Amino acid sequence: MSDEIQHMSAGSAAKKRRPFLSRFRRNKKGSAAVEFALIGLPFFLILYATVETGAIFFAAASIEGATTDAARLIRTGQAQSGSLNQQSIEQYICDRLDFLPNCMSNLHIDVRTFDSFNNVSFPDPIMDGNLAGNFQFQPGSAGDIVLVRAYYEWPVSSPVGIGLQNLENGSRLLLTSTAFRNEPF
Repeated sequence: MSDEIQHMSAGSAAKKRRPFLSRFRRNKKGSAAVEFALIGLPFFLILYATVETGAIFFAAASIEGATTDAARLIRTGQAQSGSLNQQSIEQYICDRLDFLPNCMSNLHIDVRTFDSFNNVSFPDPIMDGNLAGNFQFQPGSAGDIVLVRAYYEWPVSSPVGIGLQNLENGSRLLLTSTAFRNEPF
């Protein structure tokens, strides 16, 4: 008799669970919230990484334009006759890039002089995941071949932007360069 009671109670419990589970399966209230919870975080992470990548490309293009303007000062002899040094050229570039965070501390320039375009060579700016830091300032004289390179350490903040980082400190090194022959001044 007790076997029958246990069997009946187990069967009736299973019958009671079925309607509950089927009601749960049929109920569509809150499904959008659950779907958004599953998709929302990855979506916003990818959106943030996309915006940051766009900002990096915009900053790189802006740095290139400002470096070209600063190189014009060297090419025309204004930097040499005006006694401009490395820090004043960096300040000149940063004045045109006021939207960049910590421009003066994150911007570095390297100005080197060569005898001919065939001899132009420059060291790799990254050594062992860090900025090499062997920067020079040689604006040259009239007729010299000059290579101007500007580096900016962009702090990558997106957790999805791991592939954007190329320095040990988690930053992205933005680089622009221009080579030219100084005008006769």
